[in-house]
Amino acid sequence: MATGMSQSASVSFRELEDAFEFVSVSNDYEHRAYICIATGRIYFVLDLVDVDDDTPEGIEDSDQYISVPHKNDLNLGKDLVFSFAAQEMPDDYDDVRDMFRRQGAYRRFKDLLDLRNMLEQWYAFEEKSTKEALRAWCEEYEIPLRPE
Repeated sequence: MATGMSQSASVSFRELEDAFEFVSVSNDYEHRAYICIATGRIYFVLDLVDVDDDTPEGIEDSDQYISVPHKNDLNLGKDLVFSFAAQEMPDDYDDVRDMFRRQGAYRRFKDLLDLRNMLEQWYAFEEKSTKEALRAWCEEYEIPLRPE
């Protein structure tokens, strides 16, 4: 069971999305973000260098902070691509899977989407899936969201 924030400060979903993007931009997890359970404030950490001047000491190990997940933690990396391909472009599914066995897969995937006039459809699918996954993550960790 997750240690959550029930009866604690709420978090802005928009700020959580920003933190999620910050964490997910790095493939090697060098970007991290933490939510303070008591205040709902989000702190950004870049490879152990504080992005915020007032990041609390020992934030990585404290049970007073919840680490914002990376997209791969929520299966929003290539698994999401495969889900999209299976649902929206089943004739290309095997080709898409093959693309992800080599470097440059996302570029080739987006080139294929562009060729099929499906880029906007992909972006909408990705955005919807990300929002749903983040909301589910918040529920799991009992993180209350502020109404926007």
